[in-house]
Amino acid sequence: MDTPTAGTIPTIPLDDPSLYINRELSWLAFNKRVLEEALDPTVPLLDRVKFLAIFSSNLDEFFMVRVGTLQQKVEAGITRGSGGDRMMPADQLARISEMVQDQVSQQYRCLIDDILPKLAEYGIVIRRRRQITDSDRPYLESVFRNQIFPVLTPLAIDPGHPFPHLLNKSLNLAVVLRRPGDPDPLYAVVQVPSVLPRLMELPVTATEGGTSTPRVIFSPLETAIRTHIGELFPGMVIVESVCFRVTRDSEFELDEDVDDLLRAIEENVKQRRRGVAVRLEIESDAPPDLEQFLTAALDLTSADVTRCPALLDLTGLFQVHGLPGFNELRDPAFVPVAMREFVQAPNMWAAIRARDVLVHHPYESFKPVVDFIENAASDDRVLAIKQTLYRTSSDSPIVRALQRAADNGKQVTALIELKARLDEERNILWAKELEKAGVHVVYGFIGLKTHCKVALVVRRDEDGMLRRYVHLGTGNYNPQTARIYTDLGLFTANPEIADDVTLLFNYLTGYAELPQWRKLVVAPSRLLPFMLEKIERETAIQKNGGKGHIIAKLYGLLEPRIVQALYAASQAGVTIELICRGVCALRPGIPGVSENIRVVSIVDRFLEHSRIFYFANSGHPEVYVGSADWMDRNLLRRVEVVFPVEQPDLKSRLIDEILAISLRDNVKARLLGADGSYTRVQPAEGEPQMRSQQRFLELAAEAECRLQMAQSAAESGTASVSTGPSVKEVRHRVRKNP
Repeated sequence: MDTPTAGTIPTIPLDDPSLYINRELSWLAFNKRVLEEALDPTVPLLDRVKFLAIFSSNLDEFFMVRVGTLQQKVEAGITRGSGGDRMMPADQLARISEMVQDQVSQQYRCLIDDILPKLAEYGIVIRRRRQITDSDRPYLESVFRNQIFPVLTPLAIDPGHPFPHLLNKSLNLAVVLRRPGDPDPLYAVVQVPSVLPRLMELPVTATEGGTSTPRVIFSPLETAIRTHIGELFPGMVIVESVCFRVTRDSEFELDEDVDDLLRAIEENVKQRRRGVAVRLEIESDAPPDLEQFLTAALDLTSADVTRCPALLDLTGLFQVHGLPGFNELRDPAFVPVAMREFVQAPNMWAAIRARDVLVHHPYESFKPVVDFIENAASDDRVLAIKQTLYRTSSDSPIVRALQRAADNGKQVTALIELKARLDEERNILWAKELEKAGVHVVYGFIGLKTHCKVALVVRRDEDGMLRRYVHLGTGNYNPQTARIYTDLGLFTANPEIADDVTLLFNYLTGYAELPQWRKLVVAPSRLLPFMLEKIERETAIQKNGGKGHIIAKLYGLLEPRIVQALYAASQAGVTIELICRGVCALRPGIPGVSENIRVVSIVDRFLEHSRIFYFANSGHPEVYVGSADWMDRNLLRRVEVVFPVEQPDLKSRLIDEILAISLRDNVKARLLGADGSYTRVQPAEGEPQMRSQQRFLELAAEAECRLQMAQSAAESGTASVSTGPSVKEVRHRVRKNP
């Protein structure tokens, strides 16, 4: 059904499929916005390289999770689509193939025609096979013989040697060869070893033609293999060697009746590596008969093939982005600022007792979150620690602190979500390590993912009172991603929130009926009806002559009941502003349906990850923050927590600073149209440019400056002496390096 167009006032019901954007196509539109950052010449060069790698990494996960599921539906004969748009699985696959081909073509044009030449200007060279010089060959030969050849295994393919099962995302060489005097082709596969760096760094020598000497020279690992491929097949004639890469379906479902969740997850993770192939990437100049041979062996069709004109697996470009030096080719480095409340308090517990503390990452330091657990682990007054862990870093200080806390005799409980997609293996490892240390490890519910971010510390304070300290967040307890994700965290000793958090852990770890929450809003039991009630209240306010206003900042909006409630609110005249980074099923700007809805997506240096929900409530605004999106998985199939922010200054900061600045972004924001396309927001005439993330960096620098001035004044015993830069100087310094 056609999308309603401007000038028509539709009378169709709000559940009509034409009013919804398909989830998968919306996600591909999001990944295109990531690609646009790589295409943008105003982005620093090495950060453009990073966005090329992120685009490829995102696409890998999309095929592993979303496309594999669609292919299973087609094979099962399912013709009825899901979601509000109800597009049939076969139609989705056809559109996905078309969009992916177009986007990948743009990606490689950007790499070959723009990025690589500009990198070379700065002395960073990536030499492909045909660009290898005579001076490179001795080093390539040495590396091949000493480091690569010992780990290679040539795999013949014939009636006695079936096509090998190649690992997910593995890079391989398809080799066509023949025996001397025999015209019939033979086939073999050589897997490019993943234990070695994707790009080899070659020695730097004077270049030919009198050009300047490169500072760094890379060559793809497969170049050394292909240059010496004959040594793997002595006595044979090498006809062709072609790079290809296989992506496999990695989604799995658990039986509700499993006896041991940990063992079941481990088995499914092992099976993932051998999942059904869903995509074949191959060099663009590969012979058609070789492509047909590979697609037949992998049980794929030509629609599942992506031809790439250069280096396969561009996630390897992360290696280039991570080069030491070249700071002029990246966004300026920044140091997350310390929180005044914690710096000026005698200890963390006193700071949280005094008032709630809201932390805005990555602009403000993640260190207080780590300190919260580390201090609790070593504090003799702390009796118990309880925490949920969804994703964390490979060498997590928080997990180590939980182990120390158990060693110190404290009651420590960790709820580890084993089903965190693509992080299952790491979480299994941490679960086993924590259990060895004496931590009570719980895995949550089989049918639900525990996605909420909650930590609870029980402490007997200096006055003899037993108090509970809580951290609630929108992001994972991961110090590494906290530097690149925008998230919010709230520290509080509010007894009502502490009561709810205590009941939440009892519900998650034991046998308990759903409690009556006082402050928290918890999915799957309450969150969907709660959000619908808030939207409907704004609708009623508008109908009764008031001013209804809704703002939501989130990653995804897919749940049809939420979309329909927003459509109904828009029809009543409610102003709705959505900052939706990723997938969005709602079509804004349709006359008679959604003309009062504006949807923007911000894709910039940091990954927008915080979730904020604002409801005007007739001049008594309510603001909620949490881990959940407006998607069916968050509202119905996960344990999520959304919590109110009620302290006036913190509420004002969320509304008047974080949401307001985000909505004013006219540099990195894209506006969603009714047809599902995105266009960059352009400043109105006379309106200054506003890049929201840059503004948040400025505000953080100004706060750091004020803190330094206050500390300097305190140390000197005056209220005016400062040895540090002024706020004006800091603001100028930050703006000078956007």
